[in-house]
Amino acid sequence: MESPCILVCSIDMVTGYCFGCGRTRDEIGAWTLYSAEERRAIMAALPARLATVERKPRRETRRTRMARERGDA
Repeated sequence: MESPCILVCSIDMVTGYCFGCGRTRDEIGAWTLYSAEERRAIMAALPARLATVERKPRRETRRTRMARERGDA
């Protein structure tokens, strides 16, 4: 199943969008329930959403932690 997730998984409290993928909490939770067309429509809106997120997540992301644990960082 296609997904925009990049393992950042932290929600911007101002916009309500994930810092990594741009989806809302509700969209993330219901992602597997959406049809392929619904997922594509949401994914088409994500670049514009991500442009409105100004801050970076305050905590270490899973991707960063995994890289650190592998010794990549």
